[in-house]
Amino acid sequence: MNDREILMNSESSTVDERASHAPLRVLLIEDSPLIRRSLVEAIDSSGLLRVAAYADSAEQAIALLNDEAFDAVIVDLQLKEGSGVPVLAYLQREGLIDSVFAAVLTNHALPAYRERCEQYGVRHFYDKSFEFDRVLDALHEYASARSAR
Repeated sequence: MNDREILMNSESSTVDERASHAPLRVLLIEDSPLIRRSLVEAIDSSGLLRVAAYADSAEQAIALLNDEAFDAVIVDLQLKEGSGVPVLAYLQREGLIDSVFAAVLTNHALPAYRERCEQYGVRHFYDKSFEFDRVLDALHEYASARSAR
């Protein structure tokens, strides 16, 4: 093997190594700029996760989900225009609900909303007022488990 082949092999293994440890891509569906900014800072801080895109409407979120792959989706139920529920329905219909981390983070954490989200396969449902840190903890646990594989 000559020097060029050795260099090329080491470069490709470095690229593979970086790709396997790339931060998980998060889609954040949140219409409040203040909350969105707080979530982006908290999510991006670990290095295991990166907010790759955000949307402030279900229509915009579904368009992003059609165009790109995400490892995690955080959905606010009450948006400026409508609800985040169509996003949950889309995730379930497309078979993504079991392959991505899907969480609802809402100020409307009533039992009826929780039950409706569970019907779409959502296992992570958090009250924005009281459980903001819990969604971040669950997301970081998910990212840690994925990076350990």
